[in-house]
Amino acid sequence: MNTENYRIPKGVVVLGWVSLLTDTAAEMIYPLLPDFLTRVLGASYAALGLIEGVAESAASLTKVLSGWWSDRTGRRKPLVVAGYTLAGVARPLVAIATAWWQVLAIRFTDRVGKGLRTSPRDALIAGLVPRKRRGQAYGVQRAMDNAGALVGPVLAALLLKFWIHDERTVFLLAFVPGLAAVWLLIARVPEAKPDSNAAVSVRPAASQESLPSGFWVAIGIFVLFTLANSTDAFLLLRARQAGVELWQLPLLWAFFNGAKAAAGVPGGALADRIGRLPALALGWLVYAAAYVGFALVAAPLAVWGLFAFYALFYALTEGAERALVADLVPGNLAGRAFGFFHAGVGIAALPASVLFGIGWKALGPRNIFLIGAAIALLATALLLMLRRRIRVA
Repeated sequence: MNTENYRIPKGVVVLGWVSLLTDTAAEMIYPLLPDFLTRVLGASYAALGLIEGVAESAASLTKVLSGWWSDRTGRRKPLVVAGYTLAGVARPLVAIATAWWQVLAIRFTDRVGKGLRTSPRDALIAGLVPRKRRGQAYGVQRAMDNAGALVGPVLAALLLKFWIHDERTVFLLAFVPGLAAVWLLIARVPEAKPDSNAAVSVRPAASQESLPSGFWVAIGIFVLFTLANSTDAFLLLRARQAGVELWQLPLLWAFFNGAKAAAGVPGGALADRIGRLPALALGWLVYAAAYVGFALVAAPLAVWGLFAFYALFYALTEGAERALVADLVPGNLAGRAFGFFHAGVGIAALPASVLFGIGWKALGPRNIFLIGAAIALLATALLLMLRRRIRVA
């Protein structure tokens, strides 16, 4: 294959559009959900935390099961379709909720859908592109996902500002992009088929076949880094403390997601050129530097610059992480590998955010951001020290 003239396969591009439409639907709802729960439904902050914790844990655990099952059957697309359909139908039902526990059930179902689709989708992408172009392919998918996270809140804001004055109607309208994503997925995305150009083959995995040791070393380091990577909600809180006005926060969030989308494809392509581990190490160094910046920031304009800089962390790492996972395992174990990857990172994110919140109150925001930067630097050092143990399958 002439890699200089290489084009991302149409199936990967369509999956990117599916991600964009799905995230548009999700982000039409998500920024409005905390206020809706606490103000309209009367939920406590503890209930809000419970809803998000249960939802994300459900997604993390489901990713393991869906990845394993897609390896066992050798088919990725049916689970991907089921996951996107379940989330697309369940998510807008928030519009008819009358109690916070109903939102808990809806968020749980939504995240189970996410768990069903994520590992098989990432394995499907690995089967649609050559090994040397995986970073670029995952960069495309992540960039379009982040573009949806830009479009969604802006669309919701415009609807509420000029046409609609009830968030329940906005929630219902999220059906439209969500179901459009499902149609596009069913109609235009092929199942990966093994051929001479495919990076991996898709075949049922033997039940005794185990994942390589290098994969587990990488996952352990990813989990360590995730302990420094708390929810980005704390960054918005820090922005507010630094003087960013309340009405500007949605615009700041949209700007951040737009920066991630713009940098995602070149970031993934860089991982193809310089290698997965160097790209990850560079991204984690950007993260550490950004957290030092958030520890010290004191002016609104500086916050906007920091968010743009922080977006480079996602651009450098999101595609590289997934490409590395795909590289480290045989193709028939890719679904299982992505399941453990997403579950490990997702589960570690819960204590990371809880401990960050406790540290914020006990130590102050400056110190807890500096601690996060230190953990990120430790993970980077371990990644480089153990790089020879992380071998490609």
